[in-house]
Amino acid sequence: MRKILFIICCMFAFQSAHSQLFSKKKVQNDASGGNGQIDNNTLTWGYFLGFNSYDFKFTYNQNPDAIQLKPQLGFNVGLVGDVKLNNYMNLRLEPGIYFTTRNIEYPESYGLTDPVDRLREIKSSYVHIPLLLKIGTKRINNFKPFIVGGFSTSINLSSNEKNPDDNSNNQFRMKQRTFYYELGFGVDFYLYYFKFTPSIRGVFALNDELVRDRDPNSPWTSNIQKMQTRGIFINFTFQ
Repeated sequence: MRKILFIICCMFAFQSAHSQLFSKKKVQNDASGGNGQIDNNTLTWGYFLGFNSYDFKFTYNQNPDAIQLKPQLGFNVGLVGDVKLNNYMNLRLEPGIYFTTRNIEYPESYGLTDPVDRLREIKSSYVHIPLLLKIGTKRINNFKPFIVGGFSTSINLSSNEKNPDDNSNNQFRMKQRTFYYELGFGVDFYLYYFKFTPSIRGVFALNDELVRDRDPNSPWTSNIQKMQTRGIFINFTFQ
């Protein structure tokens, strides 16, 4: 699913860029309904809607069969605050809420023969707060490609970190706070009334998120050295 979404986004950006690059110069929209170029404003606001696909990167103490991941498509919504630093760089704050579900399946080699014990469904609702540096090219007609990167943190509203029950009672526990770095790219499209921006970003956790079971020999957590979130965000921003 993530590969399909990535290909669609790239095709959309390439088709739009190609149609403008290889045509004569067009009238430039100001993305503000005729009230002046939006890029002349030092501070601008907006919102975004989008999709996400989260999974985990596992690092093991030994080398048994890998835990299988079955991520599902999630939904994002949030706000955008953009500060213009110069004609090519912007500092952006994009707080949002991200809803996602991940399913993990343990192999039988972990000593789990009951199918119920081998499966864990992990539902998460994140308040995700990234601080990003956006670096764009020179505007070409009514579009402007860019790359973006930065650091972020999230609070998992669905975290059961403090739950006294663990996997022996079907409770797979994760930490509430996570830190990430992010990298991505996108294209600003200047329309008459607003600026529309499709973008794609990869997010990579910096800290271990797993809360271990009380039993040091737990088949669910004893062999996991680190469990770190990875994800892909596809956002559509309106400013």
